[in-house]
Amino acid sequence: MKHYSNKLLALIVLVTIVLSSCNTSDDPEVDSAVATPSTLVSADAQITWRSGDLRGFMNQAGIDIDLDAIQYDVTIYHITYKTIYKGDSIIASGVVYMPSVDDEVVSTVSFQHGTIGSDAEAPSNLALGDGQNILLSALASTGLVAIAPDFIGFGSSVDIMHPYYLEDLTATAVVNAIYASREVASMEEVEIDNELYLAGYSQGGYATMASHKYYEENDVPYYDMKASFAASGGYDIKAFQEYFFAQETYHQPFFMAFVAQAYVESLDMGDLADFFNEPYASDIPDYFDGSMTGSQINAQLTDVVADLVNNDLLENIDSKDEYAYIREAFVDNSPIDFVPEIPLFMYHGDADITVPYQNSVDVYNQFIANGASTEVVTFTTIEGGTHGTGVLPYLEELASQLLKMEQE
Repeated sequence: MKHYSNKLLALIVLVTIVLSSCNTSDDPEVDSAVATPSTLVSADAQITWRSGDLRGFMNQAGIDIDLDAIQYDVTIYHITYKTIYKGDSIIASGVVYMPSVDDEVVSTVSFQHGTIGSDAEAPSNLALGDGQNILLSALASTGLVAIAPDFIGFGSSVDIMHPYYLEDLTATAVVNAIYASREVASMEEVEIDNELYLAGYSQGGYATMASHKYYEENDVPYYDMKASFAASGGYDIKAFQEYFFAQETYHQPFFMAFVAQAYVESLDMGDLADFFNEPYASDIPDYFDGSMTGSQINAQLTDVVADLVNNDLLENIDSKDEYAYIREAFVDNSPIDFVPEIPLFMYHGDADITVPYQNSVDVYNQFIANGASTEVVTFTTIEGGTHGTGVLPYLEELASQLLKMEQE
């Protein structure tokens, strides 16, 4: 893969993606994981970007995208929609980017954001001129309905602890956002086909993998997934934990605190004292109310693994029966126990020490060993890419692949 230099919009995109009305019936049915194909609660138009302006933004940014393909005006909608959390109907939120097409039939792409700590970083809370909004508007301007779910725990559902790296809650929140986008398209008389793409980087890569698996294993009305593009996610959570525990220091302790707090709250799983030493075990719950960024949470923790993690757990997580519930939860929420039959494009930078490159390599090899075709599942190494510098080449490759597939 070619070398990429820093570009004008890169830092904005990195911050927002990596570390980034119309009423329906009141309550969804809750006898299935996905509430109902009719999930939209509200859709509020925010701004319409002209295609010429979007071409100008992309040209100025120097992002490698076919500028001639950016041809439709795009309206940004903030949406709320129904989904399920722990068996109850809740209202989640997100953003829909709707191209202004006349007689064209367009496909759909859902872009899952990377790890964020504060509610201010959620897609529906970003400034309309933010890099992520511009980028996804440009993508929609090529003739796609684009979606950016906030995920449970941000936006309209900020009072709920975000179920970080929890497979089913992640996938169903994405699926229900996609259903809601279809209703926005109908409201605006935009005709869409059944072709769906999924994409995302870091946690967004994990969310993409979880949603891909969900689509392969469940009947999802209205949509046939055409491909997904999962980048730099910690798909094998148990292996990610083993990597973390093997380090003397780790520069993103907030990731592990996030996982533990999410599992304790969303799965009613034990107590934080099983995971962390004091004072961290007592203090961590206060850090995840949506008011603090990941960097701010890191500043409250320690990057010395042995000082942070319960030492008995650190040394005996794989040998003691009392920790079996933790091991099992990590395995159960790793969306890798399937054989993909729909095209899955995987990407990861080989210099990534935040979410280790080897995690993706091993998952890819597992897919192939279990019978997946190398024509269906592909793996691209972003040469020299760290967790930060790998974002831009991934986004450029994603745009290129989407345009190619839509022209086929």
